[in-house]
Amino acid sequence: MPNKKNTVFDLNEMQVFPFAEREKNIFFCGAGFKTRIIVLPAGGTMPECQMHTAVIFYVVSGEVEVTVDGEVKYLGAGHCLIGEPGRYSMRTAAGARLLGIQIQAGQASEKA
Repeated sequence: MPNKKNTVFDLNEMQVFPFAEREKNIFFCGAGFKTRIIVLPAGGTMPECQMHTAVIFYVVSGEVEVTVDGEVKYLGAGHCLIGEPGRYSMRTAAGARLLGIQIQAGQASEKA
């Protein structure tokens, strides 16, 4: 997992591992955050899980339905969901490729 400064990643070309090996999909870790690629095939799902971090999901391609604490959000290519810790799941009819970013508590700041 590269941690080099100023690295460019091609999110469309990155190798993706199945859900059982999802930790291999983490491609960068920084101070208080980590990034991963999530690919769901047509009809694919990500089972519900408790996220203890703030998250950002950016849809690179396709469409996905993300459920956060029981509330459904629909995202298409170019859409971004920013959420607090909670229970998350995903599903897609046609398939989707997403960038997921987890941010540890205390790292996010409202001051920019």
